Amino acid sequence: MSSASEEGSSSDEDHEVEEVKKEIWKGHYSSAHKILLVGEGDFSFSLCLARSFGSARNIVATTVDTHQQLVKKYSNVAENVRELQDRGSVVLYGVDATAMSNHFFITTQRFHRIVYNFPHVGFRFPEANGCQIKLNKQLVKGFLKNAKMLLKKENGEIHVSHKVGEPYDSWNLDKKAEKIGLVLYERSPFFKKMYPGYAPKRAHGAAADEAFKLGESATYKFRLG
Repeated sequence: MSSASEEGSSSDEDHEVEEVKKEIWKGHYSSAHKILLVGEGDFSFSLCLARSFGSARNIVATTVDTHQQLVKKYSNVAENVRELQDRGSVVLYGVDATAMSNHFFITTQRFHRIVYNFPHVGFRFPEANGCQIKLNKQLVKGFLKNAKMLLKKENGEIHVSHKVGEPYDSWNLDKKAEKIGLVLYERSPFFKKMYPGYAPKRAHGAAADEAFKLGESATYKFRLG
């Protein structure tokens, strides 16, 4: 027969297991989701999620830049990456959002959430210029095509956070997605304050480390059609 102390110990252990399994939400994202973050700048968004969840073992965070390029662009990126990795995240460099489904590691994974915050090719022309809009539309189209291949079939979602209004509405995110078999099921206002520590950056040119002003923005959520 078990003693009272043994029963109490067993109860405590069960309680600890329950605490470990408890689901934590930050904004649209859960500690129970396997999350792929694309086009991360200084990795501050990834780190916000990791800190909120208490772990980053469910996060794969990627950037198109090399580690050397990142250190030159962002003053605090080395510390952010170090903490992410210490918390268990996979951090990948040189990942092209328009070809990521062919990446040697990513192609073996399937994700509940694939997130691209404020995609942009860089300021090659004025923002409202037709050529600039075309380049950004090509970036988003390539991302959506690749993300679709990496999405879990059940409850999988692709999120693109994006400015609202012209010329950004001319990117036609919902139409691009529809053409490749994705459905826009929700558009939610994006509030940076929901993600403490997130510091959007300009990411391109001499002012890469300066703040990127979001203004009115939204998260577009797509599912498989």
